[in-house]
Amino acid sequence: MKFRVGRDVLGEAVAWVARALPARPVVPVLSGLMLEADADELTLSCFDYEVSARIHIPAEIGEPGIALVPGRLLAEIARSLPSLDVEVADAGEMLMLTCGSAEFALVSLPLEDYPKLPELPPAVGTVDGGELAIAAGQVVPSASRDDTLPMLTGVCLDFDGTKLTLAATDRYRLAVRTLAWEPADPSMHASALVPAKTLADVARTMTTGRPVTIALGKPHPDAGRPADGLISFESGGRRLTTRLIGAEFIRYAARFPKGFEASADLPAAPFTEAVRRVSLVADRTTPVQLAFRRNVVVVEAQSDGRARAVESVPVGFAGADQVISFNPHYLLDGLAAAVLTGQAKAGATDDNLSAAAGQIRLQFTSSAKPALITWAAGDGSAGDGEPGRQAAADSADDEPDRPAEFRYLVVPLRAPAAS
Repeated sequence: MKFRVGRDVLGEAVAWVARALPARPVVPVLSGLMLEADADELTLSCFDYEVSARIHIPAEIGEPGIALVPGRLLAEIARSLPSLDVEVADAGEMLMLTCGSAEFALVSLPLEDYPKLPELPPAVGTVDGGELAIAAGQVVPSASRDDTLPMLTGVCLDFDGTKLTLAATDRYRLAVRTLAWEPADPSMHASALVPAKTLADVARTMTTGRPVTIALGKPHPDAGRPADGLISFESGGRRLTTRLIGAEFIRYAARFPKGFEASADLPAAPFTEAVRRVSLVADRTTPVQLAFRRNVVVVEAQSDGRARAVESVPVGFAGADQVISFNPHYLLDGLAAAVLTGQAKAGATDDNLSAAAGQIRLQFTSSAKPALITWAAGDGSAGDGEPGRQAAADSADDEPDRPAEFRYLVVPLRAPAAS
């Protein structure tokens, strides 16, 4: 095998594939990254029986061939090379890499012990890469990191005609995002439970305007049960395939209340920044407390005997005066996810909250029942309470055929008793 490729092209490709390598491979050969030179194209791939990654990049191929080398080491080398073309050639049991005056010799791993890449399941449709990336960014943080409950470590993908819904929960919050997609079969009804980490990796490389092809294993005969086998996401010469989690996800649609007794429309940027500042004094067991009045919400947090922070934000509020408290990290995750909707609508391309001027809607019934966070249209200013009153009047339920784009249900915390 012999080929020549640009340093930046190789470095980006190796880094992307290496992210899918197992941190602790059960056998050494699974730490390998495979290089396949064929015609005028170079393919890089890896597979550990659970996740596989593959990417095609252009290269000047001198001699076709195949080699398996330590993946993380190759990634570190590629990242440190000078900005020159890279020449790679095999020499017996070694793979020689040359870039300018830098030379590396990597020991080849045994190809005969390496598993064969999984067969791609049939394609079921396409979705815009940017939309999928935003949706993943909104729901993945709500997935659990507790491996003792595998079902909660995944993101449920529900395919229902031309609608694709992503949902994740860790029992304390539930994030749901619905978006449009183009199914191969408009009558398709299926679900798949995808590891949250894998979906996050997929989202990192997706771009707006570039379609992502989704391939899915055989759907379960019962539309309410998740599909078996594999799911694959492919776009721009990159394909990531993962084994689905073999568990049934919760019936999340039934978790959302049919209505709320109080509703607040909050200016997105000022409220988010206020919560972030106030939460600086909160510790692991201290909530952020929101005290709602007609035209203002008082955000407060304190740590036992050390610090206290209070800040007020104007609000359009409907309902009886109430106090509700949240885990600050869960609350900030929900606000950030809701703002992503506003940024997408505003065409924002960065993390600047002002680029998505608008309002966040917080609806709740009491300090002991789950609250709902969504994005509300608006210019980011709080009014005289009428927006909140309208939200409260309309909160019974969205029309069945017009689901909310993003919904975040979060369980309140019990505020500590006043001393």
